[in-house]
Amino acid sequence: MSAPEHDPPGATHTVDTHGSRMLRGLLLVAGVLAFTAGIVGVFLPLIPATPLLILAAACFARAYRPFHEWMLAHRWFGPMLREWYHHRSLPYWTKLLALVTMLISFGTSIVLFVQPLWLQLVLAAVALLLAALVYRIPSRDGPGR
Repeated sequence: MSAPEHDPPGATHTVDTHGSRMLRGLLLVAGVLAFTAGIVGVFLPLIPATPLLILAAACFARAYRPFHEWMLAHRWFGPMLREWYHHRSLPYWTKLLALVTMLISFGTSIVLFVQPLWLQLVLAAVALLLAALVYRIPSRDGPGR
């Protein structure tokens, strides 16, 4: 399998489509659902767009390579996905945007929509846990790099 034109010289993708037609179909459906949820997550901050788009690309890599290659070549999704595939990191601004939108959406929910104190505390704890997990994902660019 040849490397896509946007990869560095010598880079290859070792994942080939799965041999089972039924599993390819299931992965294709999972990829479409993850991609759709990821696109919704771009507009609704409560849904984590970045991990869903990474999941969709992984499903498409095993189910239908043209969708996978399209995602890698896409001007918005491609840089983030390539960064994840090659370095297991996220671009600094992607990570920062994810943290800010997630904390704003959780904060808004806690202050405006959730009444019981115990539920506000649970949501705050979940938000802090998710923020810590996102913060721990490495970034190769950004301040101090």
